[in-house]
Amino acid sequence: MQYEFLKAFPKRMKNVGMHALLQSNSSQKAIWKQLGFDSLAEQLNVVYSVLLYIMEESLKEEICTLDNIAAFIDSINEQYHHKKMNFDNCYDLADFIVNIVLSNEGRPMYFQGLDYENNVLQEIHINYLNNKIAYDEQDIRRTSYYLTEDGYNLLLGTLEVESNLKLTIQELIFKLHLEKQSYDKALDDVKNIFNLMRIQLQKIQAAMQDVRRNVLAYNVNEYGALLGESLATIDKTKAKFRGYRDVVQLRVQELEQENINIEAFNSEDMEKLQNLREIDSYLVRAIDEYQRILDSNFDFQALYSKELEKITERQLVQRFSLRTELYEKLLDHPECLDNLDVFFSPLFNASPSKTLNVYKFLEQQRLRRIEDDWQEVTETFDAEEWEAEQRRLIAEKLKRYELSLTVILQHALEHKELQLSNLFNELTLEEREQLIPTINIFKEIMVELLRVNEINIAELSAERTEFIQEETSDFRLQKMVLEILDKHPQWQWLQNLSVYRMDVAEPIVLRQIDEVSGLVKNIRCSDCMIVCS
Repeated sequence: MQYEFLKAFPKRMKNVGMHALLQSNSSQKAIWKQLGFDSLAEQLNVVYSVLLYIMEESLKEEICTLDNIAAFIDSINEQYHHKKMNFDNCYDLADFIVNIVLSNEGRPMYFQGLDYENNVLQEIHINYLNNKIAYDEQDIRRTSYYLTEDGYNLLLGTLEVESNLKLTIQELIFKLHLEKQSYDKALDDVKNIFNLMRIQLQKIQAAMQDVRRNVLAYNVNEYGALLGESLATIDKTKAKFRGYRDVVQLRVQELEQENINIEAFNSEDMEKLQNLREIDSYLVRAIDEYQRILDSNFDFQALYSKELEKITERQLVQRFSLRTELYEKLLDHPECLDNLDVFFSPLFNASPSKTLNVYKFLEQQRLRRIEDDWQEVTETFDAEEWEAEQRRLIAEKLKRYELSLTVILQHALEHKELQLSNLFNELTLEEREQLIPTINIFKEIMVELLRVNEINIAELSAERTEFIQEETSDFRLQKMVLEILDKHPQWQWLQNLSVYRMDVAEPIVLRQIDEVSGLVKNIRCSDCMIVCS
């Protein structure tokens, strides 16, 4: 290679891309102008403030929902930005920042970096946020957001240096401040060190989650690098922190001996003593955190080995097709069906008849008390049957979504460009019932189509092959579109689906029975255009 300084160039471009994609998703959006954030500087200040809030909640392992983020925006707006926003506006802004700016409406984000060593453009995947299901104090199911490794690197990169040097440099700064007896600065340093350790722990936990989902999707090199980095850090730093703690405890004893009477302490000495005690508590927590990292590394190693063994065992399982091995053979030799009575005859055997036992007449009879007639009835709850029933109800609900979306795709693909008002004129009575099974289902499908605006089929198919999607009980538009196309091979030519609102057209009025109240209601739906290409 001619220029040695261009090695590992995609790694540098990932740091650039994290800022570039964030600015690209945020700029030129009407919601900023509507809420009074006119300049790019104001917009990015709000976005990074929200990122810092999510990072703080992630480090504390607290629930961080859209309501929490909206409350945070409302608080900083009241104190600093002074825009004319109510809480609903703050919630809309929080939803915009989380779902569009940071999550790109659920679509994967990539940034291209030139790999000079191989002379190719490398696709660099960037992801700032993840979410998980959490339950609040009222046991209500909520979506909680937390930062990924890219999100942490984005924020820490605004102040810090390379990740492999952060902890070392922070330890040197802490040691320097401790020697100079700048205990207030040393306290901030030890807090940053603790945060870096918490990030390392969460990185290991996220890697374990990825391995549980699909061990083959996790890179072996990433596994070795993460394991080696964590173990090397623990081996060098745990002894250092114990030494730091001994120094801090010695300083505390010296201060207490110099001022035996607590009333003799001046304000400066009291502040030093308080800072030293708080530093000591953080050092104890840091040592415990390192122990958690060590345990997590061993758990991660055991989990990775176990998942790889499971993959190996699956390769030994012999599978066969019921259609080819059973059904087709029965069709080729239908005379075998004449012997089915051999298998079914035990099912129709009558129970043996009861016989009269005369000895029962000669037994001594005793009086029965009322208590003897009592019977203890135990009701059992079959969890498997309940779960099966819940799965059946969810499948029925998703089937209604699928039929409605299939009707839309079928007519849109026939015309390639289809106006929604013309679609209703073409439908038969049966298709109309499939298109609008309920008001809420039809409304949710149309809202999702207009919100997504454009669906790239090729990109979604590639993403589905690379990642394992978790089963969900709710309606997911992109996933259902791919499932419908899989069931209809003649529609595989579809590469792009666009839906946009026609503002100049008159709204469509539909008469439909409300499934809740049973009353006939008029549905006003904006006319839109569906384009297939």
